[in-house]
Amino acid sequence: MRLPYTKTLRSLPPPWKENLLPAIGEAFARADSTLIVMDDDPTGCQTVHDIPILTAWPVEALRAEFERSPCFFILTNSRSLPAREAIELNREVARNIAKAASSTGRRFMVISRSDSTLRGHFRAEIETLTAVFGWENAVKLCIPAFFEGGRFTIDDVHYVKEGDLLVPAAETPYAKDPSFGFASSNLKDYIREKMGGAVAREDVCSITLEDIRRGGPETVAEKLAGCRDGSFCVVNACERSDMDVVALAVYGAMERGKRFLFRTAAAIIPALIGLAPRPLLGAGDFASPQSGCGLIVVGSFVPMSSRQLAHLLKHADVHGVELDVKRLLSGDGNIEIERAMGEANRSVGARRDTVIYTSRDLVTGATAEESIRIQADVAAALIEIVLGIQAAPRYVLAKGGITSHDIAAKALGAQRAVVMGQIIPGVPVWRLGEGSRFPGMSYIVFPGNVGTETSMTDVVQALRTGA
Repeated sequence: MRLPYTKTLRSLPPPWKENLLPAIGEAFARADSTLIVMDDDPTGCQTVHDIPILTAWPVEALRAEFERSPCFFILTNSRSLPAREAIELNREVARNIAKAASSTGRRFMVISRSDSTLRGHFRAEIETLTAVFGWENAVKLCIPAFFEGGRFTIDDVHYVKEGDLLVPAAETPYAKDPSFGFASSNLKDYIREKMGGAVAREDVCSITLEDIRRGGPETVAEKLAGCRDGSFCVVNACERSDMDVVALAVYGAMERGKRFLFRTAAAIIPALIGLAPRPLLGAGDFASPQSGCGLIVVGSFVPMSSRQLAHLLKHADVHGVELDVKRLLSGDGNIEIERAMGEANRSVGARRDTVIYTSRDLVTGATAEESIRIQADVAAALIEIVLGIQAAPRYVLAKGGITSHDIAAKALGAQRAVVMGQIIPGVPVWRLGEGSRFPGMSYIVFPGNVGTETSMTDVVQALRTGA
């Protein structure tokens, strides 16, 4: 059932008022564990700042990160892969984490970060990590809340905010994803659905908003400690203070011997490390060694991305270069790539803000795996086009999770970056590290489903005036 957003949130118990960040910081230090976020696309860093991001995971790189960072991200981009390849990738990353941790003597916690609209390899990744780490007794915490993107969980139902309505996630276009569709908005039913019936609804625990807001950290810690080993637990949440209560409770339950594996969106990450919010970045924060134009790459097909793209092309003084997906997938693919590359090169060379975007007619396969393969072919074409651009842009904005990962890792050669913060809520900005194609450049990771119709236009115009 759809709910009125403002009225519903006002009807809830009042949020926990005590500032828990100092206590969380102390608890995180006592836990003496590095927090690792295995991100299935690059958008999970949309709530943090001053945190490193790795796009490759050799043991030596992980070992170095263990020695210098209490928290870091590993971008697996596994949502772009078929299930069996995602399993192999998660297995490889997990084994390398275990080796690096062993060699440094560090303990660690793991978040399997996925989409706030419930898309991704839910069962495959949870079961793989559980097996590799030997964490069969870990309670799996399911926390898809992401407030900046309008994702809330109330009475175990996950909602997506649309205007002044809270829409159950299964009633949104995201639930019809050709690769990761689902039928259940209630997270207990969602878990049963995604686990193929291997988990009964009544066996899933739940941390309610009553527990969080009236009981506080101690009540939630008791409930978490009482969850059966190896079970799933759903966490309800509607704002950051809810996450702070849960984070402190997690450490309380860990001190009583409980282990957790997290399957979450982005909201819980800063809470678990006691990271205070930072003001949004302004145009003055985008000093860059490069002095060219902005380069915008749009691969996401979700409805909001298409609306934002249309607004940008109409209302901002940008040069649009369309990649015709149907032609790309035909026998004329190389010709289409060369055409788009040439047009983009001329525009970037003239220092005009340039938008490279895929045609808006979504092309899917007969199966989920075929659809993923088509997405991979399109991503490869975008990579080739960006690789072929000769003039250095002042910044790059990539729209969509898979697009953001592939442009950063494969077209710009970034193996390590640091999250500077967010330019608008839910849209992180990285500073690319040494060894990338453009060291020190600002890279904007713009999730497909975040923002309003004007958001991408607002960002591009703000950066133009700040140049």
